[in-house]
Amino acid sequence: MTSLAGRRLSLLATLAGALLLLAGGVRGASPSVPVLSATGVVDSVLAGYLADGIARAQAAGAPAVVIKINTPGGSLDATQKIVSAELEAGIPTIVWVAPAGARAASAGTFITLAGSLAYMAPGTNIGAASPVDSSGGDIPGTLGEKVKNDAIANITSIAQARGRDVDWAVSTVRDARSSSAVEAVAVGAVNGIARTLDEVAAQANGKTVTVAGQPVTVHLEGASFDEVPMNPFQGFLHLLSDPNIAFVLFLVGSLGLILELAHPNFVTGILGAISIVLAFIGFGSLPLNLAGLLLIGLAILLFGLELTVTSHGLLTIAGIVCLVLGASALYTEPGSPTAPDVAVSFPLVAVTALAAGGFMAFVVWAAVRARRMVPSPGLVGSGLPLGAPGVVRRPLAPEGSVYAAGEEWSARASDDRVIDRGTPVRIVGFEGLTVVVSPDPDAATIPFGPASPGRVESSR
Repeated sequence: MTSLAGRRLSLLATLAGALLLLAGGVRGASPSVPVLSATGVVDSVLAGYLADGIARAQAAGAPAVVIKINTPGGSLDATQKIVSAELEAGIPTIVWVAPAGARAASAGTFITLAGSLAYMAPGTNIGAASPVDSSGGDIPGTLGEKVKNDAIANITSIAQARGRDVDWAVSTVRDARSSSAVEAVAVGAVNGIARTLDEVAAQANGKTVTVAGQPVTVHLEGASFDEVPMNPFQGFLHLLSDPNIAFVLFLVGSLGLILELAHPNFVTGILGAISIVLAFIGFGSLPLNLAGLLLIGLAILLFGLELTVTSHGLLTIAGIVCLVLGASALYTEPGSPTAPDVAVSFPLVAVTALAAGGFMAFVVWAAVRARRMVPSPGLVGSGLPLGAPGVVRRPLAPEGSVYAAGEEWSARASDDRVIDRGTPVRIVGFEGLTVVVSPDPDAATIPFGPASPGRVESSR
């Protein structure tokens, strides 16, 4: 009996020890905090990524979620979706403006203030959320007052909900005020300055915040941080909202369509159309200036005309001027308190202009060289000997094309007469790359079709 009781006590002691070890292991496990990166223009893709990230962190039982932000601003609808996700989150949301040199401008101001806690890295800034018109000036009249008052009411409610300085928040909209990290902490706009995520955790740990209307203490002691990036599809779509990427896509797409019109091959046309569609997806999140877009389109048109019109480079110069002006004016000043203040980078404009100028200069040089080329008998593609036989492929009325020496040549009739397709001709002269021909009365007219490559037999 005593032995049985001893075994039972030993078993109970073993179970108690195991439970204590298990409990100690659970307590010792460091909490994992998801880190969501809000970089670039605030668009619908970024809004969906952040809202889903917050919801997943809450479902996983994370002690908090960190939003690392660096943005010039973005869409009003996307901003409101992010702010709503922060205010309605079931866990603390911590916004960290980083790295050094980053900014939380326009939409970023609203997102930062909506966090349960907000920290800024040294050298960062926040603010400048004042609505302006497309030219960068104040919006006049009743409309201006309506837009400004709505933005003020919105940012006031956010500041009040998070216990931040309302006067400073209002001044970012009313006076376009922007503050450094030190000033933002001094006025109570954010909770502190943190160089690293570990400093964020150290400062946030133990603070009491309001979550779903209830006070909650943040527990981040020994927390580890887990970067949660966008999935590849989200990353690709969000990349399109980069002002430089959208500009390059529109430029490449327009060139592709011009090449398709000049030399039909379907490949450049399809790729050009896809590039333009992707560019306009990016433009949808940016303050696009239609005048700048039209100037870029005019530049592409002038480059295309240079290939067909003898202008001695004047069309190229005009095209480069239009390209530089269009790229510089492609984006306007933000027209809403959340819109981004963006522009095509000057180095990209300079490189694009130099590349376009260099390419068109090469095209003009090649055309001039070809026009000065001395015809040499027997060389296909370099020239044709006088008297060489040919056959009309595209009717000369008076200009068209002839098939001679294994190639198709631009041609016109010597006396500007109309010469029908399939008529045998002889080369009687040259005008640059255009051959001058006259009918060959001694050659028999042969049908010109797929079975007949255009070889002309003389009847003599």
